[in-house]
Amino acid sequence: MTDRAWDKLIQALPIVLAGPILRHVTAESVTVWVALKQPAEVELTIYETADRGTVLGTSVLQGRSPTVALGKSLHVVAVTAKSERNYLNSDRLYAYDLRFSFDDPQQSQKTLQQALQSIDFPTVSISYFAHQKPTFALPPHRLEDLRIVQGSCRKPHGGGYDALPILDSLIEDRAAQPQYRPHQLFLTGDQIYGDDVAEPFLWVASPLGDALLGWEEKLPMGWREPDDVEYYTPQQLPFGRRAEVATTQAGFTAGLHNKRGKVNSHLLSLGEYYACYLLAWSPTCWLMQVPPGRQISDRRQISRRWDREARALRQFIHTLWKVRRALANVATYTIFDDHDVSDDWNLNRAWCLRVLGRPLGRRTVQNALLAYAMFQAWGNTPEQFTAGQSGAKLLTAAADWSSSGGTDTVAYDRIARYVGMPIIDTQTNLPTFIEDGAVLILKRHPEAIAWHYTDTKSLS
Repeated sequence: MTDRAWDKLIQALPIVLAGPILRHVTAESVTVWVALKQPAEVELTIYETADRGTVLGTSVLQGRSPTVALGKSLHVVAVTAKSERNYLNSDRLYAYDLRFSFDDPQQSQKTLQQALQSIDFPTVSISYFAHQKPTFALPPHRLEDLRIVQGSCRKPHGGGYDALPILDSLIEDRAAQPQYRPHQLFLTGDQIYGDDVAEPFLWVASPLGDALLGWEEKLPMGWREPDDVEYYTPQQLPFGRRAEVATTQAGFTAGLHNKRGKVNSHLLSLGEYYACYLLAWSPTCWLMQVPPGRQISDRRQISRRWDREARALRQFIHTLWKVRRALANVATYTIFDDHDVSDDWNLNRAWCLRVLGRPLGRRTVQNALLAYAMFQAWGNTPEQFTAGQSGAKLLTAAADWSSSGGTDTVAYDRIARYVGMPIIDTQTNLPTFIEDGAVLILKRHPEAIAWHYTDTKSLS
């Protein structure tokens, strides 16, 4: 597809590309994450409910925040509602709503339902009630009454069916019962796969990422920046033919030991990592029809593999609406594992030297961590992204990097600092290590965001 065709496709999309996803929830505050195709001021309102969640009551918490421009057509926010007077209780159902305001005076304010809909998506269900507002319940006072759900390792073309839609059924069955419906969801790693990517998935994700950014990233190939490298755009590194680049140029280990097929479509660019999250959590951006394998290659082995992966993706997409609804209705907490970046990420010192000592390896890891921060970490610890904190500084740096079309090296270095990329020794071009007791760890900048966290307030 041409750039003009992609622009036309994005124009036809709803305002909301992914979300809303209910994130950090306590008695004092509620955070909701959402991704839009245009900038907006997002207002979050939390309501009491009556009659087993069917009737909306008075608003108890409110908050508003502007989106952050990750690209020309990608704007995200984790908006938090608070109150100094009101507190949420654990034995009740609450509902929430979002409203979107825009700078363009010709564009009217939108409700959540309006922002979710378009010609291709005339009806979107994100609620279990007639009022069409997402709902949730706080964890109960007694730990033995807590109902949590855990998931990990969600690969779209993995064997079998996607298990996450089961959560939608669990919530739907007990939606009106705050003491029995799931209270928290813990996604404990590999929410996306950066390495083992289906060829049809990258066929969609790579151009989608460029279109959302509004620019093409120049990925460094070589051994030392800025002199000993050449630059390639994502479209110059097509799906199904990235094994050599991922293994030799980036240094990734997932394709070693005769497993090159695992990295034939490895994510590399920032846009690809961004797009991967949107495609994993929402059906909205899956408007392109994946062609049959015979249109991709006249080699039977390649076309059959393509068709096999395409069938798995169609099944995955078929139930994405249930995943979207579930994530809107239960407090969701996440943490990465290795595949959110690449297989074996930071496994040992040898891996760190091999990958982080190469320009493309460093760039890809940094892209993955920036995407993780925007799509996962912000909702885990929203306090780290408030004014003056490292997360807020990262948001500014991410917007500056994108607005420059990937040329602002100062913004790039700031991103590296805040996502915790290891400090590189200028003499050896290798990452530096420091002692931490009896072991060596990568040396990070003191302003780096802390990815680990403990959830205690929601159970108080």
